[in-house]
Amino acid sequence: MELSFDSLDARHWSARRASAAALSQVSLRVRHGEHVAVIGPSGAGKTTLLHCAAAALKPSAGTVRLDGKDPWALARRDLTRLRGRLFLAPQVPPLPPRQRVVTSLLAARLPAQGIAASVRSLFYPSDIPAAHEALQRFDLAEKLFERVDRLSGGERQRVGLARALLAQASLWLIDEPLSALDPTHARQAISALTGAARSGGHTLVATLHDVEIALASFPRIVGLRAGAVAFDLPAAQVTPARLDALYAQQGSPATPPTFEPEPQPRPAIAASCR
Repeated sequence: MELSFDSLDARHWSARRASAAALSQVSLRVRHGEHVAVIGPSGAGKTTLLHCAAAALKPSAGTVRLDGKDPWALARRDLTRLRGRLFLAPQVPPLPPRQRVVTSLLAARLPAQGIAASVRSLFYPSDIPAAHEALQRFDLAEKLFERVDRLSGGERQRVGLARALLAQASLWLIDEPLSALDPTHARQAISALTGAARSGGHTLVATLHDVEIALASFPRIVGLRAGAVAFDLPAAQVTPARLDALYAQQGSPATPPTFEPEPQPRPAIAASCR
């Protein structure tokens, strides 16, 4: 699936009307099979960007297109079908605490199933081997039949990521997947996620605070600051100077920080990660 933003403005649904927009004039294109990391300081608009990409938040201006279609121009049934091709993993995965891990994992397939199959799967998991294999990639195979409320925060986060491997989705939108993980598990989890996306030909957009892991694991990096794109470059061209500007303390409103302009012509985007 391809994703594009054209002059996108967006305001989080919980924001006050008088507050500044979370995203302003954002234009991006992510081609089918690409892997892109979005980095930037807290409050830069990274989560809002993913919600717009998932057709969960309607932009206040500009357009979002998924495979060339504006989701907000579709009929309700078509919009639901389109959302079924997306997988959004929030920072805190929405896992029912009393549910078994296997059931929470296989719930990722519900958008592609009929009502009868969905209800049946809640009581009789239909593909236990696939759930076990997904957990194995994240070093959690022994937790398959545990209850969710008996997992640590880091284990829950990895279960949330393992759900992507079972979803019938072509676009994965992953929000801060490493926030509850120690360095060893963080590297293992991002390797499992990007490896699965690459082998399955999935388009992957992830927001990350760990810049080192982002640069090592993703061929393309988008820097977001104050709701605007500061840079959009191959990882090898993201210099310490660019990162210093991206994460610098916010200047006064009258003199916002400036960024080194992107070289022209724009560097070629890294090839598909399939």
